[in-house]
Amino acid sequence: MTHSTKLPPTYLVTPEPPAGEPIADFIAQLERALEAGIRLVQLRAKTLTAPQYVTLAEQALACCRRYDARLLLNAPADVAHALQADGVHLTSTRLMACTNRPLPSKLLVSAACHDARQVLHANRIGADLLTISPVLPTATHTTAEPLGWPRFKELVALTPLPVYALGGMTADTLNEAREAGAYGIAAIRSLWSG
Repeated sequence: MTHSTKLPPTYLVTPEPPAGEPIADFIAQLERALEAGIRLVQLRAKTLTAPQYVTLAEQALACCRRYDARLLLNAPADVAHALQADGVHLTSTRLMACTNRPLPSKLLVSAACHDARQVLHANRIGADLLTISPVLPTATHTTAEPLGWPRFKELVALTPLPVYALGGMTADTLNEAREAGAYGIAAIRSLWSG
């Protein structure tokens, strides 16, 4: 089952919550992004402990619900299921460890892909959407070699799924991403603070 007809053109990946910053500040910034029109959010918080992540996810979910936005958890599928999130985002490591789709079809499965093998595996397990990255140089992954638009286009051609270009994306790159076959753009900084 594909949800692409309902997917928005922008996909916010949250930044790491700053250590020691109150959760309320993070949620307030999330709310500003939602007020600006964001309707698809991936809660990425790799530095938090599991209980801290659950607390943050519960508040982020409540915030997203107020705006009719969907929240995907960058966490194990059972956590997303338990919290009744809208789905899960699989890191490329988690994606490659999956032998089948980790959630029922009414929930979204997003997968992070960086090469052809990962794109093809995401197709096989029945993911709903992909991020392909990094397309352009990015401040968050300075050591990663950017794919560039030509390689991005080749990877998009391997999947029928909606693909979000990730890495160096801003509102200004949306048209360029679409010309390269992307469904939309995913970003951390430009969509979080923009």
